Amino acid sequence: MQNKPLILITNDDGITAPGLRALIRIMNKIGEVVVVAPDSPQSGMGHAITVDNVLTCNAITIDDGPQLEYTCSGTPADCVKMAVNEILNRKPDLCVSGINHGSNASISVIYSGTMSAAIEAGIEGIPAIGFSLLDFKWHADFKQSEEYIKKITLNALLNGIPEGVVLNVNIPKLKKEEIKGIKICRQANGVWKEIFDKRKNPMGKEYYWLSGEFINKDKGQDTDLFALESGYVSVVPVQFDMTAHHMIQKLNAWEL
Repeated sequence: MQNKPLILITNDDGITAPGLRALIRIMNKIGEVVVVAPDSPQSGMGHAITVDNVLTCNAITIDDGPQLEYTCSGTPADCVKMAVNEILNRKPDLCVSGINHGSNASISVIYSGTMSAAIEAGIEGIPAIGFSLLDFKWHADFKQSEEYIKKITLNALLNGIPEGVVLNVNIPKLKKEEIKGIKICRQANGVWKEIFDKRKNPMGKEYYWLSGEFINKDKGQDTDLFALESGYVSVVPVQFDMTAHHMIQKLNAWEL
């Protein structure tokens, strides 16, 4: 047991999400697993952390298995912080987040709680991967994901992930035999065009429902969106250093 890698698992869909349960089953075949996940769905939370309220974190048993599980009242990023500082007695060899119910390709990586948990692990110096399946259904079929998640995870443990880098993995909603393989990609240039559906409640007070559509502004054939549309699993190396290094020299030429 001591020779097995220690793997921290988290997500943003909550401790009972089928995607998380599937990821636990996969990781139990690879290493020693500890789960710290939100007690309720936290999709779209981005990298939010809890600073104006208390946090609770409790041991829980949901499925049979060797994994240790904890449920946290906070955000996905909170879950990683709690795991590193309060629960684990050593740094994990890997943190995996997901399997998310729905895409985190292109600009969605910015809003994603799934990816923010992985990024928080990366900030803590832990190699990390976020996994997403392009199926928003709660009872999505995650079977086609297992082979690719296992292959990417084993390669990450064997080869390492450079400090400051996190992997964003998206899996197309296809049958196993329809997936063509894995593509290493860049993040596509896309945006969400928001639509606010304005309504009134029975008391006459206005409220809004947020909806919208995704616009792909990128026609490149080396992007995550192109790979997914072509039937491939996309892997994008993401960095959390947000410095626009190419702009530094230009700014130095300003009269500041």
